[in-house]
Amino acid sequence: MSHFRISDFTDDSKPREKLLAFGAASLSDAELLAILLGSGTREMNVLELANKILKDNGGLKGIRKLDKDHFGKIKGVGPAKSAGILAAIELGRRFSRVISVDGERQKINTAEDVWEYLRYEMEPLDHEELRIICLDTRFYVMDEYLLYRGTINTSSIRIAEIFRKPLQLNAACFVMVHNHPSGDPKPSAADLVTTRKVIEVGKAMELPLLDHVIIGAGTYTSLKKMLEEN
Repeated sequence: MSHFRISDFTDDSKPREKLLAFGAASLSDAELLAILLGSGTREMNVLELANKILKDNGGLKGIRKLDKDHFGKIKGVGPAKSAGILAAIELGRRFSRVISVDGERQKINTAEDVWEYLRYEMEPLDHEELRIICLDTRFYVMDEYLLYRGTINTSSIRIAEIFRKPLQLNAACFVMVHNHPSGDPKPSAADLVTTRKVIEVGKAMELPLLDHVIIGAGTYTSLKKMLEEN
């Protein structure tokens, strides 16, 4: 018995045809995944398989965390399908980084720019990360890197570590970004204290902190804006 394929569906339910007729935005997560999978198994058609994969792995957020070894353990998903899904995930990550107007380098002016730049990578994390983005005089990204990983207690972060790389690169300014795996981007008291210290040191060193952004689930917080308003 052959596996079910996209072509097995009626014309009004084929995800590929629906995409071409109405656009990708009209498709559900399962329908988009079904297009990447192409075929199902003996027990379920491709759309049923796509729904099962989403349900078993916590939706799109969970799928973004999977690697080829995890995909290889899913019945009905072989090396070719795994490669296609992983390629789509990586393209999504790269697309999220390409928002500069001239198409050359990423430009960051606001907390929203930071959110769009790193949300795809940092929003689904199940651990905390603190990243630094170094910017030149025109606010183009010079470098972006991981400074801390794990449980981040901002009160114990060494201020000198934050400034080391931006100083080495002769950056004009920089951004601090960390995530809250809980999904709530509300800053802790320590987050606010550390941000104030970094702002003060940055002014003294003529290397300003453009912002400190906390990434949550579907939203973010600008600590600089919060401090300015209070």
